[in-house]
Amino acid sequence: MIELFQHALRLHADPSRVVVRPFHLAWSRNGGSRTERIVAAVMSLDAAQTRAELELVLKDFEARHWQTRRVFMTRYDEIEDMLGIDGSEIGDEKRQLIGAYFCHEYSYAAAALMNPSAVPHFDQSGMPAGSQRILMSLRAVGEGHISSVAFREGIITDGNQLKLAPEPPFATATDAVGIDEETLPEGPITVFRHRDSTLSGTVIFPITAAQSKGLEDLRLVHFTHDDGTVEWLGTYTAYNGSVIQSELMRTRDFRAFDLVPMTGPAARNKGMALFPRKVGGQYMMIGRQDGENLFLLKSDTLTHWDEGQKLLTPAFPWELVQIGNCGPPIELDEGWLLLTHGVGAMRKYAIGAVLLDKADPSKVIGRTREPILAAANQDREGYVPNVVYTCGAIRHGDTLFVPYGVADSSVAFAFIPIGSLLEAME
Repeated sequence: MIELFQHALRLHADPSRVVVRPFHLAWSRNGGSRTERIVAAVMSLDAAQTRAELELVLKDFEARHWQTRRVFMTRYDEIEDMLGIDGSEIGDEKRQLIGAYFCHEYSYAAAALMNPSAVPHFDQSGMPAGSQRILMSLRAVGEGHISSVAFREGIITDGNQLKLAPEPPFATATDAVGIDEETLPEGPITVFRHRDSTLSGTVIFPITAAQSKGLEDLRLVHFTHDDGTVEWLGTYTAYNGSVIQSELMRTRDFRAFDLVPMTGPAARNKGMALFPRKVGGQYMMIGRQDGENLFLLKSDTLTHWDEGQKLLTPAFPWELVQIGNCGPPIELDEGWLLLTHGVGAMRKYAIGAVLLDKADPSKVIGRTREPILAAANQDREGYVPNVVYTCGAIRHGDTLFVPYGVADSSVAFAFIPIGSLLEAME
C-alpha cells in the first residue's frame, strides 16, 4: 500500500486576479487606422478634458493594478513608436490617457487553475537544513478559454510542510520588445518579467501566432548541462485554435524567458517531458506520439525531435484508454522515476509511476499496478470532472512532493515517501 499525505492547502481559480494587457487594433484597408483616429481624438482634448477623462480611468482601475500610470506610459511609448509620431510636446496626462485606450483588463485565472509543475527555486539562500525553496508553474485559464503560465513560490520544510509565498495584490504580464502591432510574431521570441514584479505575480501570455489560443501544461525541469551549468527548461503546448505544437521555454534567471518552437515529427504532439540531463550523450524526452502510448525520444539538440521508440503501453484497468507522462523523469539512485497518468472507464484520470533504468531508460524496471492518486469524492467535481493531473513533481529528501490539478479547477498537494512508492512497483 502506497503511503500518501495530502496537504490541506488548495489553490482555486480566482476571477479577481487581473492584469493590464495591450489592446491591439487592426489597421483598416483604406490606409487609415482606428489607432490613428483615437490618438488624434485624444490629442484634440484640452488640458481640463484630458485631466477629467484620465481621472475617470484611474478611479476605476488604479487601485486594481500595480503602477497603473507607468503601464499606461509604457503603452503610449509603443503606440508612439508604431505611428512614428513626435511626442516630445505631449504632456504626461495626455500620454497616459492615450496609453489607457490601448490597454484592457484581463482576468487570467477566472475559468480554471490547474496542471502545476515544480522545480527547485533559483534562490536557495537562507534555507535551513532539510528545507528547500521551490518554484511552481500553473496553467491559468481565463476569458475565451485562453491558457497562460502563472507562477507561485514557496518552501518545503523538513517536516514535509508546504508554505507558499503570498501572491502580491497586483499581477503583471511579461512583455516582449519590438512587437509589430499589425501582425502576430512568428518563431522564437523572448519575453521579460518586469524589473519590479515578483515571480509569484508574473504571468506569461500567448504572444506568437502559434500560441494565440494558449500556452498549455508547462513541464518545468531543472536541467544540468555537461559543463555543469544549470538552466530551467520547460516544454509546453502552443495552441492556435486548430493546430498544436510543442515549444520549449528556456531561462537562467526567470527574468528573461525564451519561447522557442521545436521541430521534428515528435514536436507535432503534446505532453513532452525532458530528462534533467543528457543520458548516454544525448538529450532525452518522454512523449506520447500516438495519443495512446508513451515513447522514449532522443536528440542531439534541444529543439529538434524525431520519432522515438515505444516505451509503455496501457496495461492495467485504470489506464486502458491511454497513458501519458506527468512531468520530467526524476533521478534516483535506483533509476529514473517517471510519473504517468492513465485514463480508464468513464475517462477517469489517475496518476501512477514507473521506474526506468538509469543508464538505459528504454528498460522498464518497475511499474505501479494501482494508481497512487485518483479522482475520488470531492476531487471528482469541477470544470472537467474525474481528473487528477500533474505536470511535474520534485524530490525532497526521501519524499516526493506532488502538486496536482483537480478536475481542471483547483490545485492540490501531496507528499509520497519514495521508498513506499518503489516497494509498490512490480
